[in-house]
Amino acid sequence: MTPSFSRLRREDLLKTACEVIAEQGFGRTRTLDIARAAGVSQALLFYHFDTKDRLFAQAFGYAARLQLDALSDIEESPAGPLERLRALLRRCSPAIPSDEWRLWIDAWAEAMRSPELEEISRRIDARSRSLLRSIIEDGVRSGAFACGDPEEAAWRIFALIDGLAVQTHVHPHVLSRRRAAVLLRTAVAGELGLPVENL
Repeated sequence: MTPSFSRLRREDLLKTACEVIAEQGFGRTRTLDIARAAGVSQALLFYHFDTKDRLFAQAFGYAARLQLDALSDIEESPAGPLERLRALLRRCSPAIPSDEWRLWIDAWAEAMRSPELEEISRRIDARSRSLLRSIIEDGVRSGAFACGDPEEAAWRIFALIDGLAVQTHVHPHVLSRRRAAVLLRTAVAGELGLPVENL
């Protein structure tokens, strides 16, 4: 097996693992489920990943890398602060139905018992807040935003995003995705001194 083929196979397995875990949850997913979904044997799965816990942690790490790449794209964009803010809110919107949110929410619960998942989750959270804070600071400097404390605003905005994501995915009949989107836009507009229609 060539290294490039091995790397590609590993990436495919991690992608499939993320999809299965997002659908079934960490607690209900078996390695057999992932192997079947990937069309491989369990032996091949354990060739690439020593244990189930290692596979789950690396699958979450794979999802985290995708998120970090998306955040880097926003950070490196030549667009102005408002355009980058909109891009970040679209990327993190709790109103968008996705396997990613199901995976993140389940991973947060598992992170209370798994130091490896906790570290990955904490790193993504910190990176997201840091990017938002930087965008807000740029907007304040340019006069596009009015915000006295970008750090606190970033904390409040992401706390709302995470809370709304849990509500819309765990209690979808209580809070509609449309309502969640309105709540988020209204809160962000208030934090940054913007008209809601600008978001």
